[in-house]
Amino acid sequence: MPSSRFDARYRVVDLSTGGSEDRPLPDAAGIGTLEGVGLAAWLLLEFTPCAVDPLSPESPFVFVCGPWPNPISVDSLRDDGDRVALAARSPLTGLLGDSLLSGVLATALKQVGCTALVLTGAAPALSVLLIEDQAARLLPVPELAGRGAGETESALKERLEGRFAIAAIGPAGEAGVRYASVGHAGRQAGRTGLGAALGAKRLKAIAIRGTQGLRIYDRGELLQWAKALVARARSGATEKYRRKGTSSNLLALNRLGVLPTRNFRESRFPGAKRLYTRLGGPRGLPYEPLFAFGPLLGIDDPDAVRMAIHLCDDLGLDALSAGGTIAWAMECGERGVLTPVEADGLDLRFGNGAAVRELLPRIARREGVGDLLAEGSRRAAARLGRGSEAWAMHGKGLELPGYDPRRLKTLALGLAVGARGACHNRSSAYDVDFSPEGPRLSVEERARLALESEDRAAVMDSLIVDRFLRHCFTDFYPEAAALLHALTGWEGNADALRAAGARISALRHEFNRRCGWTRAEDTLPERLLTGEEDGLTRAELEAMVDAYHRLRGG
Repeated sequence: MPSSRFDARYRVVDLSTGGSEDRPLPDAAGIGTLEGVGLAAWLLLEFTPCAVDPLSPESPFVFVCGPWPNPISVDSLRDDGDRVALAARSPLTGLLGDSLLSGVLATALKQVGCTALVLTGAAPALSVLLIEDQAARLLPVPELAGRGAGETESALKERLEGRFAIAAIGPAGEAGVRYASVGHAGRQAGRTGLGAALGAKRLKAIAIRGTQGLRIYDRGELLQWAKALVARARSGATEKYRRKGTSSNLLALNRLGVLPTRNFRESRFPGAKRLYTRLGGPRGLPYEPLFAFGPLLGIDDPDAVRMAIHLCDDLGLDALSAGGTIAWAMECGERGVLTPVEADGLDLRFGNGAAVRELLPRIARREGVGDLLAEGSRRAAARLGRGSEAWAMHGKGLELPGYDPRRLKTLALGLAVGARGACHNRSSAYDVDFSPEGPRLSVEERARLALESEDRAAVMDSLIVDRFLRHCFTDFYPEAAALLHALTGWEGNADALRAAGARISALRHEFNRRCGWTRAEDTLPERLLTGEEDGLTRAELEAMVDAYHRLRGG
């Protein structure tokens, strides 16, 4: 923990034996990595054996708080609670896997007296891990096998006495679907397949309850910062998302011609307005799942899109990877590469929402063609072959997000070099691509912006500050350092916080090197590198990647 005042601890639970141990967090880890995804990367490096299979008992799973509960965020204006970082070696990419999950888990873990929780081994049977203050025990729950994540959470709340914060997996996690999610309080930790990592440990859920108080160094100073940031968050800096929701990106990206459609074969979708009108708005569905089951699959039926998103949440599937993998399957179907017999008789073509409704439960339970698609687009294409590898739209095995990088070249670099894979959430370098100067940037400028954005995002995700607040800081590093002082008494300055961001990025990439990463993986699908209509070329991307690694010292 980044504090000279508080003694931070983390708890290690061996699921194979049921034993647990609280350990002090070394200063070198706390000061240098903050908490959140930074501390998660440090813990993974400490506990992950070289060459361990992501689905083996030896592969650890970690939960890490931020420095304080109930973080200041755009969501917190709607009382959506705190956020916790989850991490493990990704079953989907084989590299670093992490995700942030909203709810009350972080507060509960802090009330237990721990900054982080490390799970090793595997339970002997499908179980719930109960954490109550100093105690940790396994509760077998064979009756919950196959239940949805939300249903599991509700059943456990009824069964357990007292108020527990509960995170659970659906049948997809139990079946080892490589992009299974973890659900909690109606929210999902979706990306990188962490639900499969929990399922491999035979954990259906984790339930946490603590009684300790929450420690804050200077409550008065913290209150001043909270008021200032909330006031800024209610200003023009976040007005778009507060008034229209993230789903408004459907219209904005469609207008700009960067809305990936039909597996990235096109960049505009005629049904975008219809989907936004029915499903969007400030209280509507988020952009990424709308994209994944709408434009990406060529589906403009709002009811079909809503049903697909609901099924993903219930079954415990990451919507982006599910949509991306189904998009690959639909292209294979239309090209005659995946035959009707191999597809269980389903009509796999773009726009067929009924086929998606049939596919998702089969994927979650690895039934029929669902077993192939449960592997994610990269592995599924490698297994099927027949040239289908060209249509798997991923970066390092992680299916691409809903922004077409062909004309967003700084974004393209961030997707190519990202430690988590093709993820826009661990970097915000794409902001400049939407500005007037974006098209005129040099290779070196894009590399610098991508690196700086990656480091800053590492700090924000270690403090666990909502990324939508990035424009609410007048000068991020000095203000974030002052905020951290109010929380913990940390005496570092802006330069120390900037250095922490660089160290966190280095730890994340170091974990990937341990997992066998090579620079050849820092690329994007060939479909995106043709240079058509002033778009990205392979030579441009390679030049940017080279410049990025030079700045990183590699």
